[in-house]
Amino acid sequence: MDLIKDAKEVYVKNDTVNLHTIVIGDGKPLILLHGFPDFWYGWKELVPHLKNDFQLIIPDLRGYNLSSKPKKIEDYKIEFLIEDVRMIAKEFYLDNFTLIGHDWGGIISWIFAEMYPDLLNRLIIINAPHPKLFGKKIRSNKEQRKASSYIFKFLEPDGEKYLFENDYQALKMGLFGASKKKFEKKEKEAYINAWSQPGAILSGVNYYRANRNFDDYTGKIKVPTLLMHGMKDLFVKPVVLEGIDSFVEDLKLVKIEDATHWVMHEKPQKVAIEIKKFLNHH
Repeated sequence: MDLIKDAKEVYVKNDTVNLHTIVIGDGKPLILLHGFPDFWYGWKELVPHLKNDFQLIIPDLRGYNLSSKPKKIEDYKIEFLIEDVRMIAKEFYLDNFTLIGHDWGGIISWIFAEMYPDLLNRLIIINAPHPKLFGKKIRSNKEQRKASSYIFKFLEPDGEKYLFENDYQALKMGLFGASKKKFEKKEKEAYINAWSQPGAILSGVNYYRANRNFDDYTGKIKVPTLLMHGMKDLFVKPVVLEGIDSFVEDLKLVKIEDATHWVMHEKPQKVAIEIKKFLNHH
Protein backbone atom coordinates (compact mmCIF):
# COMPACT_ATOMS: atom_id res chain seq x y z
CA MET A 1 0.00 0.00 0.00
CA ASP A 2 1.46 3.33 -1.02
CA LEU A 3 1.54 5.92 1.74
CA ILE A 4 0.84 9.58 1.21
CA LYS A 5 3.89 11.23 -0.31
CA ASP A 6 6.04 13.12 2.24
CA ALA A 7 4.22 11.60 5.23
CA LYS A 8 6.13 10.33 8.25
CA GLU A 9 5.13 7.09 9.96
CA VAL A 10 5.64 7.01 13.72
CA TYR A 11 4.50 4.84 16.61
CA VAL A 12 3.18 6.45 19.78
CA LYS A 13 3.21 4.08 22.73
CA ASN A 14 2.71 3.57 26.42
CA ASP A 15 2.60 0.43 28.57
CA THR A 16 -0.68 -0.71 27.00
CA VAL A 17 -0.79 0.25 23.33
CA ASN A 18 1.39 1.17 20.39
CA LEU A 19 -0.45 3.45 17.96
CA HIS A 20 0.61 3.61 14.34
CA THR A 21 0.39 7.28 13.32
CA ILE A 22 0.82 9.25 10.10
CA VAL A 23 2.21 12.79 10.38
CA ILE A 24 2.31 15.30 7.54
CA GLY A 25 2.26 19.06 6.99
CA ASP A 26 3.29 22.22 8.80
CA GLY A 27 1.34 24.66 10.88
CA LYS A 28 -1.24 24.48 13.63
CA PRO A 29 -1.70 20.90 14.86
CA LEU A 30 -4.81 18.89 14.06
CA ILE A 31 -5.36 15.36 15.41
CA LEU A 32 -7.76 13.41 13.17
CA LEU A 33 -9.58 10.34 14.50
CA HIS A 34 -11.22 7.84 12.14
CA GLY A 35 -14.17 5.58 12.89
CA PHE A 36 -15.46 2.09 12.07
CA PRO A 37 -14.47 0.25 9.88
CA ASP A 38 -11.86 2.77 8.79
CA PHE A 39 -8.19 3.48 9.54
CA TRP A 40 -5.90 6.47 9.02
CA TYR A 41 -6.38 6.09 5.25
CA GLY A 42 -9.94 7.41 5.54
CA TRP A 43 -8.53 10.95 5.84
CA LYS A 44 -6.22 10.76 2.83
CA GLU A 45 -8.44 12.82 0.50
CA LEU A 46 -8.33 15.71 2.97
CA VAL A 47 -4.54 15.72 3.26
CA PRO A 48 -3.74 17.63 0.02
CA HIS A 49 -6.21 20.35 1.02
CA LEU A 50 -4.88 20.80 4.57
CA LYS A 51 -1.20 19.87 4.72
CA ASN A 52 0.12 23.29 3.66
CA ASP A 53 -1.69 25.04 6.51
CA PHE A 54 -1.69 22.46 9.30
CA GLN A 55 0.31 19.69 10.88
CA LEU A 56 -1.91 16.61 10.48
CA ILE A 57 -1.51 13.85 13.07
CA ILE A 58 -3.54 10.83 11.97
CA PRO A 59 -3.43 7.69 14.11
CA ASP A 60 -4.83 4.24 13.55
CA LEU A 61 -7.02 3.99 16.66
CA ARG A 62 -6.28 1.16 19.10
CA GLY A 63 -7.46 -2.11 17.57
CA TYR A 64 -7.19 -0.90 13.97
CA ASN A 65 -4.80 -1.65 11.12
CA LEU A 66 -1.18 -1.43 12.39
CA SER A 67 -1.94 -0.29 15.96
CA SER A 68 -2.01 -2.63 18.96
CA LYS A 69 -5.11 -4.78 19.41
CA PRO A 70 -5.80 -5.41 23.11
CA LYS A 71 -7.77 -8.61 23.61
CA LYS A 72 -10.28 -7.71 26.36
CA ILE A 73 -13.56 -5.95 25.63
CA GLU A 74 -12.99 -3.55 28.55
CA ASP A 75 -9.75 -2.36 26.92
CA TYR A 76 -11.94 -0.43 24.50
CA LYS A 77 -13.86 1.58 27.10
CA ILE A 78 -14.15 5.27 26.26
CA GLU A 79 -11.92 6.32 29.19
CA PHE A 80 -8.99 4.44 27.60
CA LEU A 81 -9.77 5.77 24.13
CA ILE A 82 -9.63 9.41 25.28
CA GLU A 83 -6.37 8.71 27.12
CA ASP A 84 -4.91 7.46 23.82
CA VAL A 85 -5.63 10.92 22.39
CA ARG A 86 -3.97 12.58 25.37
CA MET A 87 -0.95 10.30 24.90
CA ILE A 88 -0.64 11.42 21.26
CA ALA A 89 -0.93 15.06 22.31
CA LYS A 90 1.86 14.59 24.88
CA GLU A 91 4.07 12.82 22.34
CA PHE A 92 3.90 15.88 20.08
CA TYR A 93 4.08 18.40 22.96
CA LEU A 94 0.60 19.73 22.23
CA ASP A 95 -1.30 21.66 24.88
CA ASN A 96 -3.60 23.55 22.53
CA PHE A 97 -4.82 21.76 19.41
CA THR A 98 -7.84 21.02 17.25
CA LEU A 99 -9.44 17.58 17.42
CA ILE A 100 -11.34 16.25 14.40
CA GLY A 101 -13.36 13.05 14.58
CA HIS A 102 -15.56 11.00 12.26
CA ASP A 103 -17.92 8.21 13.37
CA TRP A 104 -16.32 6.50 16.43
CA GLY A 105 -13.51 9.03 16.20
CA GLY A 106 -16.20 11.67 16.64
CA ILE A 107 -17.65 9.98 19.72
CA ILE A 108 -14.16 9.86 21.25
CA SER A 109 -13.74 13.53 20.33
CA TRP A 110 -17.03 14.56 21.97
CA ILE A 111 -16.03 12.91 25.26
CA PHE A 112 -12.43 14.18 25.06
CA ALA A 113 -13.74 17.74 24.64
CA GLU A 114 -15.87 17.37 27.75
CA MET A 115 -13.07 15.92 29.85
CA TYR A 116 -10.10 17.97 28.59
CA PRO A 117 -11.49 21.27 27.27
CA ASP A 118 -8.32 23.16 28.20
CA LEU A 119 -6.27 21.12 25.74
CA LEU A 120 -8.47 22.04 22.78
CA ASN A 121 -8.90 25.29 20.89
CA ARG A 122 -11.54 23.85 18.54
CA LEU A 123 -13.57 20.66 18.08
CA ILE A 124 -14.68 19.41 14.65
CA ILE A 125 -17.15 16.54 14.36
CA ILE A 126 -18.06 14.84 11.07
CA ASN A 127 -21.07 12.51 10.91
CA ALA A 128 -20.77 11.34 14.49
CA PRO A 129 -23.72 11.40 16.87
CA HIS A 130 -23.43 13.16 20.19
CA PRO A 131 -23.10 10.23 22.62
CA LYS A 132 -25.76 11.51 25.03
CA LEU A 133 -28.28 12.03 22.21
CA PHE A 134 -27.61 8.89 20.20
CA GLY A 135 -29.02 6.36 22.67
CA LYS A 136 -32.15 8.47 23.12
CA LYS A 137 -32.68 8.70 19.36
CA ILE A 138 -32.24 4.94 18.92
CA ARG A 139 -34.90 4.35 21.57
CA SER A 140 -37.35 7.04 20.43
CA ASN A 141 -36.92 7.17 16.65
CA LYS A 142 -37.90 4.23 14.48
CA GLU A 143 -35.79 5.36 11.52
CA GLN A 144 -32.61 5.67 13.61
CA ARG A 145 -33.33 2.36 15.37
CA LYS A 146 -33.52 0.63 12.00
CA ALA A 147 -30.35 2.41 10.79
CA SER A 148 -28.55 1.17 13.95
CA SER A 149 -29.67 -2.46 13.60
CA TYR A 150 -26.08 -3.51 12.83
CA ILE A 151 -25.09 -2.36 16.35
CA PHE A 152 -27.56 -4.79 17.96
CA LYS A 153 -26.02 -7.54 15.83
CA PHE A 154 -22.52 -6.60 17.07
CA LEU A 155 -23.66 -6.90 20.68
CA GLU A 156 -24.66 -10.55 20.24
CA PRO A 157 -22.12 -13.31 21.10
CA ASP A 158 -19.98 -13.86 17.98
CA GLY A 159 -21.85 -10.94 16.43
CA GLU A 160 -18.77 -9.98 14.44
CA LYS A 161 -18.59 -13.28 12.54
CA TYR A 162 -20.76 -12.18 9.62
CA LEU A 163 -18.32 -9.34 8.86
CA PHE A 164 -15.76 -11.91 7.67
CA GLU A 165 -18.16 -13.68 5.31
CA ASN A 166 -17.78 -13.52 1.51
CA ASP A 167 -14.47 -11.67 1.70
CA TYR A 168 -15.77 -8.90 4.03
CA GLN A 169 -18.91 -8.32 1.97
CA ALA A 170 -20.83 -6.53 4.76
CA LEU A 171 -17.93 -4.11 5.37
CA LYS A 172 -17.55 -3.49 1.64
CA MET A 173 -21.25 -2.66 1.38
CA GLY A 174 -21.10 -0.40 4.43
CA LEU A 175 -18.20 1.61 3.01
CA PHE A 176 -17.88 1.20 -0.77
CA GLY A 177 -21.60 0.50 -1.33
CA ALA A 178 -22.95 3.20 1.00
CA SER A 179 -20.72 5.97 -0.35
CA LYS A 180 -21.23 8.11 -3.44
CA LYS A 181 -17.49 7.98 -4.11
CA LYS A 182 -16.21 5.41 -6.60
CA PHE A 183 -13.34 3.66 -4.83
CA GLU A 184 -10.38 2.62 -6.95
CA LYS A 185 -9.04 -0.94 -6.87
CA LYS A 186 -5.92 0.06 -4.89
CA GLU A 187 -8.09 1.86 -2.31
CA LYS A 188 -10.28 -1.20 -1.83
CA GLU A 189 -7.15 -3.33 -1.47
CA ALA A 190 -5.83 -0.97 1.22
CA TYR A 191 -9.04 -1.41 3.22
CA ILE A 192 -9.07 -5.18 2.81
CA ASN A 193 -5.46 -5.26 3.96
CA ALA A 194 -6.38 -3.25 7.10
CA TRP A 195 -9.40 -5.48 7.85
CA SER A 196 -7.21 -8.56 7.39
CA GLN A 197 -4.85 -7.60 10.22
CA PRO A 198 -5.30 -10.28 12.92
CA GLY A 199 -7.80 -9.09 15.53
CA ALA A 200 -8.73 -5.87 13.73
CA ILE A 201 -12.41 -6.58 13.07
CA LEU A 202 -13.09 -7.99 16.53
CA SER A 203 -11.37 -4.95 18.05
CA GLY A 204 -13.57 -2.58 16.04
CA VAL A 205 -16.71 -4.40 17.21
CA ASN A 206 -15.45 -4.28 20.81
CA TYR A 207 -15.81 -0.47 20.75
CA TYR A 208 -19.58 -1.05 20.65
CA ARG A 209 -19.52 -3.79 23.28
CA ALA A 210 -17.41 -1.81 25.74
CA ASN A 211 -19.46 1.40 25.49
CA ARG A 212 -23.16 0.60 25.70
CA ASN A 213 -23.97 3.91 27.39
CA PHE A 214 -22.30 7.17 28.37
CA ASP A 215 -24.04 7.66 31.71
CA ASP A 216 -20.83 8.80 33.41
CA TYR A 217 -20.63 11.93 31.24
CA THR A 218 -22.75 15.07 31.04
CA GLY A 219 -22.06 15.61 27.33
CA LYS A 220 -21.67 19.36 27.89
CA ILE A 221 -19.17 20.91 25.46
CA LYS A 222 -17.60 24.32 26.10
CA VAL A 223 -15.06 24.14 23.24
CA PRO A 224 -16.11 26.00 20.04
CA THR A 225 -17.45 23.25 17.80
CA LEU A 226 -18.01 22.74 14.08
CA LEU A 227 -20.44 19.89 13.37
CA MET A 228 -20.62 18.74 9.75
CA HIS A 229 -23.20 16.19 8.70
CA GLY A 230 -23.72 14.46 5.35
CA MET A 231 -27.52 14.39 5.28
CA LYS A 232 -27.80 11.19 3.19
CA ASP A 233 -26.09 9.16 5.94
CA LEU A 234 -27.56 5.63 6.05
CA PHE A 235 -26.25 4.96 9.57
CA VAL A 236 -26.47 8.26 11.48
CA LYS A 237 -29.73 9.85 10.45
CA PRO A 238 -30.24 13.65 10.55
CA VAL A 239 -32.61 13.18 13.49
CA VAL A 240 -29.51 12.87 15.71
CA LEU A 241 -28.90 16.60 15.18
CA GLU A 242 -32.12 17.51 17.00
CA GLY A 243 -31.34 18.78 20.50
CA ILE A 244 -27.61 19.22 19.93
CA ASP A 245 -27.76 22.92 20.91
CA SER A 246 -28.53 22.01 24.50
CA PHE A 247 -25.17 20.22 24.82
CA VAL A 248 -22.83 22.55 22.88
CA GLU A 249 -22.34 26.16 24.00
CA ASP A 250 -20.71 27.46 20.82
CA LEU A 251 -21.89 25.45 17.81
CA LYS A 252 -21.62 25.91 14.06
CA LEU A 253 -23.70 23.32 12.19
CA VAL A 254 -23.02 22.65 8.50
CA LYS A 255 -25.43 20.32 6.71
CA ILE A 256 -24.03 18.79 3.52
CA GLU A 257 -27.17 17.79 1.67
CA ASP A 258 -25.78 15.56 -1.08
CA ALA A 259 -23.28 13.57 1.01
CA THR A 260 -23.47 10.32 2.99
CA HIS A 261 -21.75 9.04 6.13
CA TRP A 262 -18.50 9.04 4.12
CA VAL A 263 -18.48 12.77 3.40
CA MET A 264 -14.67 13.09 3.70
CA HIS A 265 -14.32 10.68 0.76
CA GLU A 266 -17.06 12.27 -1.30
CA LYS A 267 -16.59 15.99 -0.64
CA PRO A 268 -13.02 16.47 0.60
CA GLN A 269 -12.73 19.96 -0.85
CA LYS A 270 -15.99 21.12 0.77
CA VAL A 271 -14.99 19.56 4.13
CA ALA A 272 -11.53 21.17 3.94
CA ILE A 273 -13.00 24.59 3.10
CA GLU A 274 -15.33 24.40 6.11
CA ILE A 275 -12.45 23.32 8.38
CA LYS A 276 -10.24 26.19 7.23
CA LYS A 277 -13.07 28.72 7.47
CA PHE A 278 -13.88 27.60 11.00
CA LEU A 279 -10.27 27.54 12.22
CA ASN A 280 -9.25 30.80 10.58
CA HIS A 281 -12.30 32.94 11.32
CA HIS A 282 -14.19 31.50 14.29
